[in-house]
Amino acid sequence: MDLNRIDYKTWIMKIRQRLIDAFGMPVWREPLPPVDELVDTILSQNTNDVNRDAAFDQLTATFPTWEAVMEAPTAQVIEAIRTAGLANQKGPRIQGALREIAEHNGGKIDLIFLKQMPRDEARQWLMDVKGVGPKTAAIVLLFSLGIPAFPVDTHVYRVTGRIGLRPDNLSVEKAHAFLEERIPEETFEDLHLNLIRLGREVCGARKLHCYRCPVEDLCQFTGKNMDPAES
Repeated sequence: MDLNRIDYKTWIMKIRQRLIDAFGMPVWREPLPPVDELVDTILSQNTNDVNRDAAFDQLTATFPTWEAVMEAPTAQVIEAIRTAGLANQKGPRIQGALREIAEHNGGKIDLIFLKQMPRDEARQWLMDVKGVGPKTAAIVLLFSLGIPAFPVDTHVYRVTGRIGLRPDNLSVEKAHAFLEERIPEETFEDLHLNLIRLGREVCGARKLHCYRCPVEDLCQFTGKNMDPAES
């Protein structure tokens, strides 16, 4: 399918409405300040939401401020976030990100200034922080700063590829720009969240339940599982 020639907006809006009809209008958890969101997203890598939240709560209970996290012995930070997994990597990554923010912001650990930048400049500023990729940057922009960006996590990448919303050979890094250019900005938040839910509950990495997929007839995937007995 030539994604440049089809009526992409009509297609994506049909998919969006089907997902809302099936799952409801999703609500993001209580928005966090941008630095909190950045740390929370780093903690979320390669773990589930429960472990991420437990690690974030332990980290903020152990250290009263982000300055305290930044200045603490790395071993203490690692111990505080152990629940999130990969703590030996995430601890130094969080401290390094906090140092970079402080260095680039006159010693202040705050990202609210990004709200005054054009989206692409704000995104690049975040991605210049070591360990911050396009997904993490997009989450901070969209959910914490109210700047329209479309995060592509593992589920969104897999599902958009199967449905046919992006080319098969497009890397996850390039998928952000591709989808962001084609999906209406007003749908970014609910579509991101409902595509994740679709990926978790229906269109899994190994198990596909296409027979109960709300967008099955809009999906271009050729290896559909329409037999519940094979799930």
